[in-house]
Amino acid sequence: MATRIFNAIGRIGIGIAVAGGVVQTALYNVDGGHRAVIFDRFTGVKPGVIGEGTHFLIPWVQRPIIFDCRSRPRNVPVITGSKDLQNVNITLRILFRPVITDLPKIYTNLGLDYEERVLPSITNEVLKAVVALFDAGELITNREVVSMKVSEELVERASQFGIILDDISLTHLTFGHEFTSAVEQKQVAQQEAERARYMVEKAEQMKIAAIVTAEGDSKAAELLAKSFGDAGEGLVELRKLEAAEDIAYQMSKSRNVTYLPPGQQTLLSLPQ
Repeated sequence: MATRIFNAIGRIGIGIAVAGGVVQTALYNVDGGHRAVIFDRFTGVKPGVIGEGTHFLIPWVQRPIIFDCRSRPRNVPVITGSKDLQNVNITLRILFRPVITDLPKIYTNLGLDYEERVLPSITNEVLKAVVALFDAGELITNREVVSMKVSEELVERASQFGIILDDISLTHLTFGHEFTSAVEQKQVAQQEAERARYMVEKAEQMKIAAIVTAEGDSKAAELLAKSFGDAGEGLVELRKLEAAEDIAYQMSKSRNVTYLPPGQQTLLSLPQ
């Protein structure tokens, strides 16, 4: 009797364990910011999209495919040519996420790695088409226009694959070595030209100033000559006085020169 009871309890325990295992495999979780689509072994990918939370499925028949629906960044480097045939290295930073209602279609056509299959190809296509419309100088001066045009066309292309682009920005834009060297040489030449122009203008201004000064001195001499007489002896005497005054002023500042009033003798000439 006891043996039968133990066997019954054992069978019940096994049944409970099996039931628990079945229930465990029939549950799955969808985390925040994620969505799930169900793959059925008999009917394929189901058209509905499962939201966040804990859900049931048929074990061994159905399988959940979880998608991350949050915005994620991706950098796409592209090498292309400008309108004037200059090599351009561009890196595009994209924030992308899938269209939730299109997840069954995305999984059926592209798979879980849909961004790897789509973003590099459409980014290359759009960038090559847009950059070819501008020459190298315009790519630098009209960077906002280029970025806007790239964004418009890329958003339209991505929408065809069920992808939303939240942000698109040009993070890196450089040119080939030859073009960069040519730009640097041009900048140096422009700076040298500006410096030369400044020196010419400075010399011209100094020349004008010298002419004005000479004309002023000539006019002053002419007026002084007229005021002191035609012979100009008064002007000569005036210049002598000015020179003597300047010499006296300069000598008065020297420590080795002593000024004595007229008629006074130095100590060396005193009588013994």
